[in-house]
Amino acid sequence: MLKTRLSIFDTLIVFFISLFSLAVLYPFWQTLVLSFSDANGVSTLGFHLWPEQWVVVAYRFVFSYQNIISAYLNTIFRTVIGTALIVFFTLLVAYPLSKKDLPYRNYFTAFFLITMFFSGGLIPNYLLIKSLGLLDNRLALILPGVVNVFSIIIMRNFLMTIDKGLEESALIDGAGYFKILTKIIVPLSKPVIATVALWAAVGHWNAWFDAMIYIRDPQKTVLQMVVREMMVALDLSQTQMGGGGMSNANLLLSNVRAATVMISIGPIILIYPFAQKYFIKGIMIGSLKG
Repeated sequence: MLKTRLSIFDTLIVFFISLFSLAVLYPFWQTLVLSFSDANGVSTLGFHLWPEQWVVVAYRFVFSYQNIISAYLNTIFRTVIGTALIVFFTLLVAYPLSKKDLPYRNYFTAFFLITMFFSGGLIPNYLLIKSLGLLDNRLALILPGVVNVFSIIIMRNFLMTIDKGLEESALIDGAGYFKILTKIIVPLSKPVIATVALWAAVGHWNAWFDAMIYIRDPQKTVLQMVVREMMVALDLSQTQMGGGGMSNANLLLSNVRAATVMISIGPIILIYPFAQKYFIKGIMIGSLKG
């Protein structure tokens, strides 16, 4: 009797989880199908589980838009360099803060925590970037965010869970703190490093407001800014879309929107499955110990 109840319960759990998964995946699949559909297929009502005809007109239009290629490369550059710097500086700050015998450790921690709740605001930040000569410079999109206090706290808490006997043994053998960090701490901290890297990559990839404030040269702008400008410029009432000579008979605004969504989120979706196992472990351990 008990086994029967458990079997029924397990079946219901599997059913509801499957239903929830379909509800989550369907909008993504619908967007993918819409991006590869033509105007005739989109204009018909109902669910679209498969396009009537696979076409790449929307993607051709998006990639023919001005500055889209340079903006894509700028976003990749910003994401890669910005993520690497955030992980590097987070490790450099979190490692000493994880030492209970660090002089004035609590004061340093409080100093960092204050910056999470109080900031100078937009105008002081703009004046600071201007005084540093970083206006219209790609570094203005990277340097202001290299020290992320929330990531530092998560990584600090994770490092505090590592057995101190490993470091003590390495110190007895003559290893320095930098060697301990690179040879022992970093290999043991892959979960939290992957977590911080994923947060940083997603943040840099989706950022656009700082590019709007600090960047003037269209060749230095980022993908999200170009996508935003393109969406504002498009209008369904126009018979000709942009300068590509594509009429509404072959392409609708909904096709372009779907294609831009896939182009914008594609790299992050490809990276996330590889980082997920580290992400879950890193955020759980790093959020427990204080």
